Amino acid sequence: MIDSHCHIDEEAFDADREQVIARQQEAGVLAMIVPGVNVASLTSVMEVCRRHPDYCYPALGLHPEEVKEDWETQWRIIEQAIRTHRNELVAIGEIGLDYYWDKTYKEAQKEVLRRQLLLARELDLPVILHNREATEDILTIVREIAPLRAIFHCFNGSAETARQILDMGFCLGIGGVLTFKNCKLAGTLAELNNTFPLLDRLLLETDAPYMAPVPHRGERNESRFMDHVAQRLADTFQCTKETIIEKTNTNARHFFGLKR
Repeated sequence: MIDSHCHIDEEAFDADREQVIARQQEAGVLAMIVPGVNVASLTSVMEVCRRHPDYCYPALGLHPEEVKEDWETQWRIIEQAIRTHRNELVAIGEIGLDYYWDKTYKEAQKEVLRRQLLLARELDLPVILHNREATEDILTIVREIAPLRAIFHCFNGSAETARQILDMGFCLGIGGVLTFKNCKLAGTLAELNNTFPLLDRLLLETDAPYMAPVPHRGERNESRFMDHVAQRLADTFQCTKETIIEKTNTNARHFFGLKR
């Protein structure tokens, strides 16, 4: 399995990060994409990925929740880091829009997103998109700046939203939310599969240490727990778990340009 979104650099893993990574390798996790979220994570992401080359792959970006009063200063630092590390990066991310907690910096979030998408297009890098309560705005902005290569991380939207994303050629990141009791995503994916070759556009992810799937909900998430997500997808598409893992691994390798 390839984890297309794992914050293994974060503080939640500081006490046992090397043991956690070893445990994922033993469990059959082939690689992790490690997205940055702010200036502080420029260092943490690059350090963990350099300690585990060809296993942990870095992405850098400014997360929408990190867009505050000092956003221009943060952005200048992050832009320079992205340019400096261009040949090591597999994506720009985690970037996007988030209006769930606070809309104070809504316009600044949109400006930061535009700048990061334009940089991704210039440097020919894919983007990892975060979207929460901002679907109309994020789709409008990505259309403005297309062509782009993008994955909508932690997708849990409607069939109509998914159709718009898929029509633009983008991918969907599927994580632990798929296994939650009242989640309607499985039905949405089954419906979409009648129109799109959907298994060609899905990637597995965890968002670790967050969003652990059932039966680990409430625990610190780990990449190996994607096994439960893969099984839920297999049930949804009426195929084997091995087919899901093979297809999503192929998709991740193609999307991020991975060596393994």
